[in-house]
Amino acid sequence: MNEMTKIAATTTLKDWETDQEVRWCPGCGDYAILKAVQRTLPELGADPANTVFVSGIGCSSRFPYYVESYGFHTIHGRAPAFATGIKLANPELDVWLVTGDGDGMSIGGNHTMHVLRRNLDCQILLFNNEIYGLTKGQYSPTSREGTTSPTTPLGSVDRPASPCAFALGAGARFIARGFDVSKNLPEVLKAAYHHRGAAFIEIFQNCIVYNKDRFEDFAAPKGAEDRQLWLQNGQPMLFSKGEKGIALDTEKLTLKVVDVVDGNWQAAGVIVHDVTNRSIAHMLVEMPFGAFPMALGVLYDDPRPTFEAAVMAERAKATAGKEPNLAKLLAKGQTWTVTEGGPDL
Repeated sequence: MNEMTKIAATTTLKDWETDQEVRWCPGCGDYAILKAVQRTLPELGADPANTVFVSGIGCSSRFPYYVESYGFHTIHGRAPAFATGIKLANPELDVWLVTGDGDGMSIGGNHTMHVLRRNLDCQILLFNNEIYGLTKGQYSPTSREGTTSPTTPLGSVDRPASPCAFALGAGARFIARGFDVSKNLPEVLKAAYHHRGAAFIEIFQNCIVYNKDRFEDFAAPKGAEDRQLWLQNGQPMLFSKGEKGIALDTEKLTLKVVDVVDGNWQAAGVIVHDVTNRSIAHMLVEMPFGAFPMALGVLYDDPRPTFEAAVMAERAKATAGKEPNLAKLLAKGQTWTVTEGGPDL
């Protein structure tokens, strides 16, 4: 969210829809994410005239065409660089980055790292479908071991990258997770918007053509309460209808699943979620699914001064008391005058 004082705009869902035909495959999870964003923006009081969506290359990167605001569809992996320039040119803008697991974690991995460590005030939505969808199903940096694809016909032997672990390692101050059709995704988007600084959200997204139902093991509605841990700041880490929880194994300094008897989560040692606890955030990101539920919601939120605020302060200090005089600036230092009749060169 922008650090400047803003007046909330009054808009509706229709104000954020464009006249462009939405061109994703029927059933693609991107449709649900688009609607979640478009429904959330009016609730935030966001202004289309003050909002910019920036994307790179990939299925997710069509996003700016479908949101009635300013938008840049840039080059592969470079959306963070464009977003940085936009924010520095006009810090009052609300800047959203839309990227994918290939665009943001492969060719654009270094750019993602730098926008996070610098802490540019923006919202970064990384759609993770664990595959290259736009270029016909090659395996991506987040594809699981054994994934078969045109580029890994015998199964991938790569260990997949974890976007949230990457973001934490790069120094991000806000980390969250959600998935395309989740009813809780708008609340995650709101939390990201209200964070001052780079807010990173990994959104698991179903690629209906090349990686169908990859996330059904935790995203399917039936039995979801046993496989999803939705985190809320100040609340105990409970799942499975409150019958199980996450506790700290003090001997191994790892997390563990514990049973909760008669609702007495305190006696079971269940942890109360503190979004400012970076160490626990790392543990939540690394929890292996299966033995543990999938950690979703806001995992970490601990703001610090933003990149553009520091740049603006530096500029103000450098120009304080100085006269904006281009001629004087050009004449400063070593100068010489060329006169007629001077020596031949």
